[in-house]
Amino acid sequence: MTSSDYLVLGSGIAGLSFALQAAQSGSVTVVTKKERSESNTNYAQGGIASVLAPDDSFDSHIQDTLTAGDGLCHEDAVRFVVERGPEQIHRLARWGVEFTPSIAGGWDLGQEGGHSHRRIVHARDMTGREVERALVQCCRDHPNIQFRENHHAVDLLIHRRQTGPGVCFGAYVLGPDGGVEPHTARATILATGGAGKVYLYTSNPDIASGDGVAMAYRAGAEVANLEFMQFHPTCLYHPFAKNFLISEAVRGEGAVLRLQDGEPFMERYHPLGCLAPRDIVARAIDAEMKRSGADHVLLDITHQPPAFVRERFPAIHARCLEFGIDITRDPIPVVPAAHYLCGGVRVDSRGRSTVDGLYAVGEVACTGLHGANRLASNSLLEALVYAEAAALDAHQWVSLAPAAVPAEADPWDDSGTTDSEDEVVVTQNWDEIRRFMWNYVGIVRTDKRLCRARKRMDLLQEEIVAYYRDFRVSPNLLELRNLALMADLIIRCATNRKESRGLHYNLDHPDRDDAHWRRDSLVRRSPL
Repeated sequence: MTSSDYLVLGSGIAGLSFALQAAQSGSVTVVTKKERSESNTNYAQGGIASVLAPDDSFDSHIQDTLTAGDGLCHEDAVRFVVERGPEQIHRLARWGVEFTPSIAGGWDLGQEGGHSHRRIVHARDMTGREVERALVQCCRDHPNIQFRENHHAVDLLIHRRQTGPGVCFGAYVLGPDGGVEPHTARATILATGGAGKVYLYTSNPDIASGDGVAMAYRAGAEVANLEFMQFHPTCLYHPFAKNFLISEAVRGEGAVLRLQDGEPFMERYHPLGCLAPRDIVARAIDAEMKRSGADHVLLDITHQPPAFVRERFPAIHARCLEFGIDITRDPIPVVPAAHYLCGGVRVDSRGRSTVDGLYAVGEVACTGLHGANRLASNSLLEALVYAEAAALDAHQWVSLAPAAVPAEADPWDDSGTTDSEDEVVVTQNWDEIRRFMWNYVGIVRTDKRLCRARKRMDLLQEEIVAYYRDFRVSPNLLELRNLALMADLIIRCATNRKESRGLHYNLDHPDRDDAHWRRDSLVRRSPL
C-alpha cells in the first residue's frame, strides 16, 4: 500500500496545475494511464480564452459564454472563471509556457467561433502541447511530486459513514505488472479528462474513456448534464488520419466552410456564418452531409497568403501534407467528431464533489461554466481556475481531515477470477457501443433512436458486468467497463431531456423549453 496527502488521477492541464500548487503543502502522487504527457491537453490546438486586449472586457467574455451556453450556464461560475483568467495566463507564463508573441508587443490573440473579440492566447496551433511541456517540466523538478505512469485507477476508496455522504480516501490502482493495490490519500482529485471514445468518431486520444465520471458515479457522487457532448465541427476526413482536429482558429483566421462543389453554406444557418457557435456549425455540416449524401465538407483557407498559413498553423499544415493536402492550395476535407464533454462530476466553486474528500477539475467536472454548449477555448481556462480553487480548499481539507477516515484500505480481492483468454469480447463490445452511440445518440437525436440505444445498452451492461466479475482486471476491461457506464448515463440524460438546447438536439422536441428544462440534468446512484 502506498499513501500521499494528495492523489491526482490524470496528467493534463487540470491535474498538473493542481499538483504544482498542492505540492507547496504536502506530498502529491499523479497517476496516469499512459505517459505523463498523454492527455487531451496535449492535443489542444487553438488556445486559451482570456480578456487580455484593451478593447475587450470581462462583461463581453461573460456574455459570449452565456450566449453559447444556451440558457444553462451558471452565471456565477462564468464570472468566477472569466475574472480570474488573466492571472492564470500570467501564471502559465511564469511556469515557462511560451505563447506566440504579437508583432505589436504582448501576445498574439486569435479569434474563434462565438467570441466577439480577439482573446485567444496561443502557441501557434500547438498550445496544448506547449502547456503540457512546461507543466510536466515543472512537476518533474518538484521534490514533492511523484508520477505513476502506465497505472490505471480501478475504483475509488470510499469510507461509508453511518450518516451523511461517504468519504473518499484514495483509489485502487492497477499497475503495469497486473497487480491492483490501494493508494490512500487524504484528498483525491479527479482530473481524468473526457469521454470522447464513447463515440465512433472523435478528436480525443484513446485514453478518453470517461473513467473519472464512471468512478465518481459508482462511488455515489452526483453527475450532471451528460447529454451535452460537444461535437467539434472540423476533424480531418481521411482514411488514415486518426483523431486529427482542424482547430477552430483556422475559421477564426478566415477559413470558409464549403460544400464539395465549392458553395459556402454557413450563412444560411447563422448570422455569424463560419464563426457561429460549435453546436450550430456541427449541426449545419451534419445536415448538409445528409442532404447531399456527401461523406465530408470542405474547409477552405486558400485565399490567405501561403506564408501566413504556414506560420500560423505549422502543425496543421505539416500533418495535412502527410496525407497529400497542402492547405495553402487545397481545401481541407472535414467532418464533425465527438470532442468535449460539457457535463461531468458536479462540483461547487471550490472543485468539491458531493462526496467528501473527492475533487474534480477539468473536463471531468461539471462546474456550470459551459451550460449546454462550451464556448471555444474556455476549457483550458476553466481547468486552471478550478485547479487553483481546488488546491486551496484541499489544503484545508487535508489539514482538517476527519479522524474517522481509515489510514489503510482492504487489499484488492480478485478471488474467484481468472485471466481472460477471450479478449475479443472486450473489443467487440467496445466497437458496438461506439457505433450505436454515434448513430443513435449523436449530433441529432430522436426518441426512437434513444429508446433503441437504451435497450441495447441494458443488454451490454449485463454482459460487461458479468465479464468484469469473472475475470481479472486489465486496462482494456477497465476502459470498457467505464465506457459502457458512461454511454448508459449519456443515454439516460438525453432520454430525460424533452427539448432541444445547445448540444442536445432532438427532432421530436425541436424547441427550447425554458419553463420545464432550464435546469441541470442530475444523476446519482442509489445508495448501496
